[in-house]
Parts: sequence; structure tokens; C-alpha cells
Amino acid sequence: MNKNHKTLELDLILEKLAAECSCDDAKDLARGLKPACDMAEVEMLLQQTEDAFSLLARFGGPSFSGLKNVNNSLHRAAAGGSLNPKELLDIAYCLRALRTLDEWRNHSSGVKTSLDFFFEGITSNKYLETKILSCIVSEEEIADKASDTLFDIRKKIRSKENSIREKLDSLIHSSHYQQFLQEAIITQRNGRFVVPVKAECRGNVPGLVHDTSSTGATVFIEPASVVDANNDIKVLQGKERDEIMRILYELSAEAGDFAESIKHSYESAIRLNLIFAKAHLAYKMKATKPILNNEGIICLKKARHPLIDPKKVVATDIALGDEYDTLVITGPNTGGKTVSLKTLGLLTLMTMCGLLIPVADRSRVSVFNNILVDIGDEQS
Repeated sequence: MNKNHKTLELDLILEKLAAECSCDDAKDLARGLKPACDMAEVEMLLQQTEDAFSLLARFGGPSFSGLKNVNNSLHRAAAGGSLNPKELLDIAYCLRALRTLDEWRNHSSGVKTSLDFFFEGITSNKYLETKILSCIVSEEEIADKASDTLFDIRKKIRSKENSIREKLDSLIHSSHYQQFLQEAIITQRNGRFVVPVKAECRGNVPGLVHDTSSTGATVFIEPASVVDANNDIKVLQGKERDEIMRILYELSAEAGDFAESIKHSYESAIRLNLIFAKAHLAYKMKATKPILNNEGIICLKKARHPLIDPKKVVATDIALGDEYDTLVITGPNTGGKTVSLKTLGLLTLMTMCGLLIPVADRSRVSVFNNILVDIGDEQS
């Protein structure tokens, strides 16, 4: 950051602005704001902030919750790559956030503002949002009804598992086999149903040994009566994995088809997030929009330094550039001379960043090409 801007503590104001943003990209935009030197551009930025402030007052603020940069995932999807469930869920949550913004604007559509350009850049896509969320339950789980094929495969797996459990339940409660078991339970090893058998009795329970306990006292045997059914489950699980991969690829392809639309909508949304963050900050600072000029005229009425506790700050009037273009401030130490200088410089920089400033109505601020400051003893 420009050292003069840093001396005036613009970076601390921008950090406060970033704290009002909801998503990381908007926070980065806030921290990277630079004062504009063109009066028309500053006027446009201030008007956007004032319009957001008015919308906040009339309709409450829009929610930006769920906005997340999914550009990398969309790029891979558009290139033919297959996304994992988490990446697809992130896209769905981003689409839901975009749709919420679009619906909020529709609620206030009777009011024309300078923000309409950004809202018109947002395209909701409930079709893709709903399709992803109906197919993916969580990062680890795909819904049974993601496809008819997946539903049928899982139905067969459950049927096979129930059949195995019934057979093994009969075995572990059999008076003949109970004497050979370490416990009368059914468990799994390597994805196959087994029963725990005493090591010395392993020959009394026909089947395949899949594991041994840490003490060696127990072996986990897959009884011969359920080997075929366990094999069938393994085959079905392979088909399940293939079908899940197909579903994820299909969803990824659809996301890729809408990639550019989603990216453009996201860019509009983070710009709106930044503008409404400016409005939220203005509300907290009890700030107003100053009257702009490019003639070097400044007239701040009841100006308050935005980084000083509102309960302690002393409002001041500062005029410069109209009747005189040089101002000498004198007074005792700790009398507020440095604060006055910093207030003048900081509020001007804030204005040029499109921020409303803590002053009384009808205050005037000029746009400058450069703002230079030299406070040698680093007073704050």
C-alpha cells in the first residue's frame, strides 16, 4: 500500500471493510481497494454505496452466505474432468447463494438503482442446484435415488446382506456352533461378513479365515455357507462404484456446460458483497455521502475520525481550498492537531474509495491526484 495512505491508516479502514464481507474474494477486493482519482468514477462508487445503504434501510440486507469461489472446479468440469462430491456440493451451495440474491432483488425490483447492472449479471440455476443436491447427500454419500440403476444395485446389496445375516444369525445361535465361537456376534473383515471363532476350534467351523485378533485367541471366519453371497455383494459393490462414478461424471459435465454463466454470476455477486459491505460500514459509522468536486475544495462538517471510539471522538469542522488553500493548525500537545490532519486525509481517501464518511450532511470533499502526508513522529 502507498506509504502515505498507510500513514493515514487507510489500511485499517479497509480491514474493517473486509470484516463486513461474507466471502473471501470480496474480503480480498476490500483489502485491495485503491482511491480513484477520476471524479466521475468516485461519484459512481459513492452512488453505488448510497444505493446499497438505501436498500438496506428499506428491505434489509441480502444474504451472501454460501458464496464460494468454484472457478477451478468449473474449469476442470468444462474441460471434461470429473468432480468429487465435495466440489459438486460447493457448486450447488454457490448456486443456492446466487439464487437467494436473485430472489432478494426480485423482492425489491420496484426500486431502480445503480446496482441493477450487478444484479442483472446474476443468473440463478435452480435446475443444476436441485439436481446436485438431490443426488449428493454429503461429501461421503450419494443418494440412492441419484439414478434408477444405483437404487436397484443398492436394493440388491441390502437383500444379499439381509440373507447373509439371517444365515449367520442362525449359525451363531446354533447349539452345535456356539461352543466354538468366541462371541455370538456377526462382524465384518475386509468388507465380508464373518464370525469370531476360538483359535483352537477353527477346524470346527468350515470357511475362510480373514483375520486374527491381536492376541491370537480369535480367528474371524467367513462360513462356507455365505461365501457365494459375500462374493455377490463384492460384485454388486463394484457396480455401485462404477455407477457412482458415472453419476459424478454426468453431474460434472452439466456443471461444465454452465461454467461461464456461474463464473460471471459469481463475479457480480462478490462485487455486490463488497458494495453492501461498504453500506454496512457506513451504517456503523453513521456516515453520509459528501458533495464531490475536483477543485480542491474541502468543507467537512462535524467530521469524526472513524478509528477513534465514537464515545470519545471530538467532532471537528475543517475547511480548505475555498477562501484559502493553506491551513496552519496550532495548539498544545495532545490537543488534537494530528487527529485533525489525519481526519482530513483519511476521510478524503475513504471518499475516493467509494466509502461514505462520518460527517454531517452537505459536507464537501475534493478528488485529488495525490494525497501526501509527513507526520515525522508517527503520531496516531
